[in-house]
Amino acid sequence: MLRMEENTVSRELLEERCGLAMERIRAIAEETGGRKEFKEYFNRTASFLLLLVDTKNFLEQDGLKNAPLKELQKRNYELYADVLPANYEESYGNPAYAVRLLGEEYGRLLGCLYCRLRRLIAAVYEGRLEDLVVGMELFLEIYTAFTYAAAETSDTDAESAGVCLPKAGEIRDILYWHVSDNADREEERLVKSMVSSENRFCVDIIMNSDLSDVRYLYGYGKYVSENELETARYLASLPEETIATMADTYTEGYRIGFEVAGKDLSKKKTAGLTFHIGFERMIRRAIENFAEMGLQPVIRLEMLAGGTVNRQFAYDHKDDNGLCLDRRYVNRILEASYAAFEKYREEARGYAGPAVVETFGEADFEPVNKSEAVRLDGEQNKLWVEYRTKYRDMMKNYILEEERSFTIIAFPVPEVGPVFQELFDETIRLNTLDYMLYRKVQQTMIDALDTADYCEIRGCGDNRTDLKVNLWKLKDPEKETIFENCVADVNIPVGEVFTSPVLEGTNGTLHVTRVFLNGLEYKDLCLTFEDGMIRDYSCGNFREEAENRNFVKENVLFRHETLPMGEFAIGTNTTAYVMARRLGVEAKLPILIAEKTGPHFAVGDTCYERTEDMRLYNPDGKEIVAKENTRSARRREDPAEAYFNCHTDITIPYDELGELTAVRKDGVRIPIIKDGRFVLPGTEPLNEAFGEENIQNS
Repeated sequence: MLRMEENTVSRELLEERCGLAMERIRAIAEETGGRKEFKEYFNRTASFLLLLVDTKNFLEQDGLKNAPLKELQKRNYELYADVLPANYEESYGNPAYAVRLLGEEYGRLLGCLYCRLRRLIAAVYEGRLEDLVVGMELFLEIYTAFTYAAAETSDTDAESAGVCLPKAGEIRDILYWHVSDNADREEERLVKSMVSSENRFCVDIIMNSDLSDVRYLYGYGKYVSENELETARYLASLPEETIATMADTYTEGYRIGFEVAGKDLSKKKTAGLTFHIGFERMIRRAIENFAEMGLQPVIRLEMLAGGTVNRQFAYDHKDDNGLCLDRRYVNRILEASYAAFEKYREEARGYAGPAVVETFGEADFEPVNKSEAVRLDGEQNKLWVEYRTKYRDMMKNYILEEERSFTIIAFPVPEVGPVFQELFDETIRLNTLDYMLYRKVQQTMIDALDTADYCEIRGCGDNRTDLKVNLWKLKDPEKETIFENCVADVNIPVGEVFTSPVLEGTNGTLHVTRVFLNGLEYKDLCLTFEDGMIRDYSCGNFREEAENRNFVKENVLFRHETLPMGEFAIGTNTTAYVMARRLGVEAKLPILIAEKTGPHFAVGDTCYERTEDMRLYNPDGKEIVAKENTRSARRREDPAEAYFNCHTDITIPYDELGELTAVRKDGVRIPIIKDGRFVLPGTEPLNEAFGEENIQNS
């Protein structure tokens, strides 16, 4: 039986409103008048809303429990069919189609409405009846505006009868006030779902379902593709000891993250779990492990990855808030967020942080930039950056950085191809490598780097990297260190040493021939640094240079005019690199693993964002002192100038690396990596992986 959330509005009243809205929506198909192209839009959208109401009734009648698998699959497909790639060219979710049929202004506005209404699928499955009703009423308000405008047409003008349209500004205002009027309720829901374990919708599916029967996958309301079905079936086939290894590595990394940072886990009550549906067998074991630590799971349905419906659809609508984004909008959302955090202050203080299971291996995605899609203008870009900064600062006042931690682990999905099972087994091996061996080798590297004034990094072959990275100067080398010795705790698997570089004196070009960042592919990504700040940037994805620059600015710089180099790291996991080369999945690796397969450079905040004043130590007892730069040092005077609220790692793979050399103040050069191999004495064990397969340098 579907569980319904408690609402401020009575259940009876909501059911009554739902019934009235449904009757009105059902009547739309029988009505005449209005322009044909708009009539078709409202008919199709009305059909989708009626499908949602039918789904609500199906769930309330225990359909998930009683229906055969084929019916669950049919219903799941019908909910998402319109935006699947095969149908997207003629979907109102496609801005190009919506604008072509409805015109630029109305196409964007009604396309945005269509996208917003599709979010109600999650509301229906979670039992958020008020959200469903409010969404239906929004649709009817906009439909009424169009029918009223048509009715206002002069009866004496037969040729123009029924063709009048409401002003676009009127439709924009309806959307604007819908967001504003519902901001308090929506922000409260989002904050509550972030920090409170009260909503057990996802937890109940995980803990109470028969995970050997894939029918449980349809309980979330997410799109279920063969990817999710095969994942669930594969995990169901694994022996219990393998599942235990996966889950224990994940949860133990979380626990150790608190331990090594000297943070008190016993003060916390909840942990935020994020994963891809299909991994429930592992997550069930993890929930049991967290319970032994005294932590209850918090799982947000929105944060769970389901089947890939259509990444182009998501990309097309990523800036839809541009239809409403102004100063008043930003202030309204921040005001609502503040009220929500205040209400759940106690729960926020008990939140220990996220525990993330990432996946990789999905099909490549090259986004198409559509002129018809909504884009933020210059002033809106600034407002969005300001909003993100203020929201992040607000959240940090309730979820204290000095008390929280996190962990991230990754596994492949079947979409990666025939190598899936071998890659999955190899990934488990990666996640459980001997961290003591890596800790020892990495300490040897750190000892050499601590003597350096700066590092030089140069690419080889087609890689044009030529960088000088300035390093922190130690005052007491016997007690202090520049680099953190990172093994398998918060970032699984093992394999990197990292630091916050000195911005002044960090200059040159960072180039990679191909890289995937946050699910987007970049070809010939090139960043130029001057005193540690990005001075110029480009990529080779599109024909027009302006498109390339805009793509990088939106998705790497996150709309900032510039970003600092927040991290310089050396990845040491040669086992991961060799595995990826042997199986042909280098381009599929998530940044979590890819960053361990060569030196990498993060643009944005440092790894110690907002925790710079905490004292941290390496396993050798030395204090890590390179935790800030001249931008983050502004935090005491103006946090908005200190932090950028983003951190993106860009890795140069070993086969594109000519040299990485530490240079001392006296000019002595200490080679660390040469032609893709570790050459510093004491780091030779890292090269053993290269001998496992016949891997040739490019």
